[in-house]
Amino acid sequence: MTDRGRPALRQTADSFTVGPSSLTWDGQRLTIDIDEIGAPPLISRVRGRITLTPAAVTDVEVSLTPDNAHIWRPFAPVSSIDVALEAPGWQWSGHGYFDANFGTRALEADFDTWTWGRYPTTDGATCFYDAHRRDGTELNTAVHFSSTGEATQVTAPPKARFARSLWAIARETRADAGYQPKQTMPMLDAPFYTRAMVRTQIDGEETVGVHEALDLRRFRGPWLMPMIALRVPRRRSWRF
Repeated sequence: MTDRGRPALRQTADSFTVGPSSLTWDGQRLTIDIDEIGAPPLISRVRGRITLTPAAVTDVEVSLTPDNAHIWRPFAPVSSIDVALEAPGWQWSGHGYFDANFGTRALEADFDTWTWGRYPTTDGATCFYDAHRRDGTELNTAVHFSSTGEATQVTAPPKARFARSLWAIARETRADAGYQPKQTMPMLDAPFYTRAMVRTQIDGEETVGVHEALDLRRFRGPWLMPMIALRVPRRRSWRF
């Protein structure tokens, strides 16, 4: 990942390009072309194509703060995905999703911690969004998406803690009472953020989905910024 300046940005109604990588929407599928260099300590080319085909595109927007300063936009919570990266073993197809967050303030200005999870179900997918805001209030949102894109706010099962991340970030998700969630595959571990495949149970159905936990109290710490600068270099100039 590289932070790039304005010269590296090009945007149209159907495409978004930053430096050598781009996203293109053709009305039915999203094509993501990647041409990047991995961060230390594994400095190597990350190149290839990801194709995401939504079962449906939603019009759902979820406000994460009362003043709408932060918005979660689950564009395609139920999708199929094809990954074809130029490395041995980095080609696969399966169940996927596409979402985004938008905001007018820095995340660390309004949140202390949050956890999020998206879990496939037999008839779609269920997402849980839980957060502790800096003003002392909490966000607790649970939405079920059908395979055709309809969204329904549902009652979330209880919170359940499971093992901390490699950097000792506290983690919890939603699970049926008495069920113990478990990480099944690590995906990303950083001092303030972790993403993993997690097994849980929702309404009696076991499912494995993507889970993330974010600790913005750590992110605000001055010791962390120099580390991020090493992992995410900045390149202001770019020529197409």
